Amino acid sequence: MARKPRAWLPGFKYHIISRGIRKLPLFLDDRDRYKYLNLLVEIKQEYPFIIHTYCLMTNHIHLQLETIDTSPSIIMSQLNTKYARYFNKKYQFSGHLFEKRYNGELIDSAAYELDLSKYIHLNPVKAGIVARPEDYPWSSSRAYLLGETNPLIETNQIFSYFPNPPIEHYREFIQKPFIDEAAKQFFEEIY
Repeated sequence: MARKPRAWLPGFKYHIISRGIRKLPLFLDDRDRYKYLNLLVEIKQEYPFIIHTYCLMTNHIHLQLETIDTSPSIIMSQLNTKYARYFNKKYQFSGHLFEKRYNGELIDSAAYELDLSKYIHLNPVKAGIVARPEDYPWSSSRAYLLGETNPLIETNQIFSYFPNPPIEHYREFIQKPFIDEAAKQFFEEIY
């Protein structure tokens, strides 16, 4: 039976999650993480899109992605296929690397957009990997919390919700409870 096509329109924003099959690691070393980020850059050049936030965890990834002219299905198919080929060749594996096709939740409100950025940046903290999100090098948190340049992402959209200086206000924001109760419940279910 064929899968139903996913709804998509240019300019829509999504929370993208891809997991390793059987929750096995997607990244075995830092070179794997660099490769994934380099593939994101490559795919962005071929199929332009915007990344607002991201986090590469050991066995899954989160992207806060905004489409331009290409559906997330094409973007994620290209990204996950190229990464799986790299990973399988490097480690002499065969077969599926990802659990299933990616999960893509439509971001339908400003509250969800902000809560999602917080959730993505706090993921390594919640997992017990680091004490502070800015201590985790494999996410966009350093751009938001320390002002570091990260050419992979655009911070303007998220920062537009905060008064100046936005970094200070964002730092305060991620320490507060979620805005949207439905988003909070969803995040708890997927974690």
